[in-house]
Amino acid sequence: MAFPLHGEDSARPTPPTPLPDPYWVGFSPTCAELLGIPLSTAGLPIDQRWLDLLAGNSLETESYRFDSPLATAYSGHQFGIWAGQLGDGRAILLGDVADQELQLKGSGKTIYSRMGDGRAVLRSSIREFLGSEAMHYLGIPTSRALSVVGSKQSVIRETVETAAVCARVAPSFIRIGHFEHHASTQNIHHLQNLAHYLIGHHFADINNSEAPYLDLFKAIAIKNAQLVAQWQSVGFCHGVLNTDNISVLGLTIDYGPFGFLDEFRINHICNHSDHAGRYAYHRQPQIMHWNMACLASAMLPLLELTHSTADAQAMLTKALEEFPLTYAHTWQSLFRKKLGLQMQIEGDIVLIERLLQLLHDSQVDYTSFFRALGKIKRADLATNIKLCQLFSNTSEIEQWFEDYLERLRKEISSDEARLKLMNQVNPKYILRNYLAQKAIELAQKDDFSEVQKLQMILSKPFEEQPEYEAYASPPPKHLEAVEVSCSS
Repeated sequence: MAFPLHGEDSARPTPPTPLPDPYWVGFSPTCAELLGIPLSTAGLPIDQRWLDLLAGNSLETESYRFDSPLATAYSGHQFGIWAGQLGDGRAILLGDVADQELQLKGSGKTIYSRMGDGRAVLRSSIREFLGSEAMHYLGIPTSRALSVVGSKQSVIRETVETAAVCARVAPSFIRIGHFEHHASTQNIHHLQNLAHYLIGHHFADINNSEAPYLDLFKAIAIKNAQLVAQWQSVGFCHGVLNTDNISVLGLTIDYGPFGFLDEFRINHICNHSDHAGRYAYHRQPQIMHWNMACLASAMLPLLELTHSTADAQAMLTKALEEFPLTYAHTWQSLFRKKLGLQMQIEGDIVLIERLLQLLHDSQVDYTSFFRALGKIKRADLATNIKLCQLFSNTSEIEQWFEDYLERLRKEISSDEARLKLMNQVNPKYILRNYLAQKAIELAQKDDFSEVQKLQMILSKPFEEQPEYEAYASPPPKHLEAVEVSCSS
């Protein structure tokens, strides 16, 4: 059962709209292996009917038949404001494949499309495909992307573009917005069914809990606290952390105007539609906490079934207080590892925060700096001096390096062992905006080779890959200002 609720206020049967003359733009063999799809030596499905199915032109292959595609209803807060009912306006859930949900994004209009056309454009589909696969290989919980299928069908956004469908895969696409929707309509029965489905299928350790609804809330909050800490550690900015874009499984979903930091700016805004900076890099933990408060409000009626309103509110409030603690613990652990610190010593967090402030003040490339940091040796000042030259405040960064080297001397591991550990958490390759843009521009000219090359490079983000050294470089000056909007 791909989605637990059906009916007018939950999910509507919605067949995909056929995409004229589809063709492969991108395909993930490892995601296909996850689903058990047999592949040819070219890395594409042996059963050629998969192309039509992933374009939305068919509902069956040799091995699968999807009889009940759905678009689901959800509600949510967008940029902090209650937006009411939303729903899958351009995504259609085909069904389950190997315990994963298969969803087509851009596969046509649904009842929840409102003023939209239900289509996605090639540009955004490529970004979602590359972004979600890159995050997977970075070890960060995320939906996967099986494919991008393109077409010459015109789609009008700011300009005339071409259509594409991105096939997304996840254990579940249920989001906070599904809970908010049924809470807003006061449908306690659907709230219960949603909670019981999640507990039975995705939170089995809560099955025998004496307080299953409270424990479910706690589990969702913990997963999302850990997730946002992981985002911060690799410099990932989601761009639109509305409650309807937040997974209850703690997955990164809905890749819209996302981006990875190049130069480190703690207040970086990756979505140029976010004029107030609500979803800036440094605000992501706070916003995720706020989103968990929205979930708590939506789940309150479930706790009120067995407790007074006052007691239920107190229990959820106390559970919410665990979020910043979980986030801080995870963040500190991740950044210790980024600096090669295995022991926990007082003063470590101050050392980390001083470095981040210096990176911000000098706008040093985030990914490149941490990757290079692993190469310094406790007795080799030359490498340290080279890194110091990246900073504008020479005296402060030199002092920081002195303190850092002194801290490293308290570790028992060798420089070589520390480098190996740091290279396992500090990626060399990330999906930089300028690299994605190059792949998009070539794809718009029917050259998909760069999509495939980027996919391959990003599948090994922690390896050196000397033949692709240029792909680890920060953007050239004239490409630093590549911007991304919500338009897709």
